[in-house]
Amino acid sequence: MKKLVEMSVSQLTVDPFTNMPIVILRDESGDESLPIWIGLLEASAIATELEKVALDRPMTHDLLKNLIGEVGLKVECVEIHDVRDNTFYAAVRLTGPRKKELVLDSRPSDAIALALRTRSPIRVARKVIEKTQKIDLGPKKKANGKGLVLPLGGTEKDTARLRDLLENLTDDHFPKWKM
Repeated sequence: MKKLVEMSVSQLTVDPFTNMPIVILRDESGDESLPIWIGLLEASAIATELEKVALDRPMTHDLLKNLIGEVGLKVECVEIHDVRDNTFYAAVRLTGPRKKELVLDSRPSDAIALALRTRSPIRVARKVIEKTQKIDLGPKKKANGKGLVLPLGGTEKDTARLRDLLENLTDDHFPKWKM
């Protein structure tokens, strides 16, 4: 099994409960997806590139792209390599002269915005996909043996209904986020 899965931005949407932007990554087959809640400014940077909006002046991610090119570096890929306590961790992999590699720590949203501008692959560690497929429904009561955690007062039937609901969500269940 591959340790990294290549994904692309499938959608930029808004969480209907928190009104926070979500970038949804999806693999080529469409079998696996990864939602990442991001900030408004980062969502704007991603949307600007997705919508091919031409701005009069370079924004931060455009500046970074230009700087990387001017110093002779190339973005090889961005990797979302970990998730801990609901925080995602990413890195930007650069190569320079004589194939010297440089890895920079990054927030996933910034890495994605840069990858879109540089037409670089977005790769997600298999362990990140596996961790995010586990549903945490709140304070632990008991594990049901299926990777789910039941909330206090919840029943296995409630958990099964919620799991079915979440597993059957499609892009159509989320409104597109427009700039």
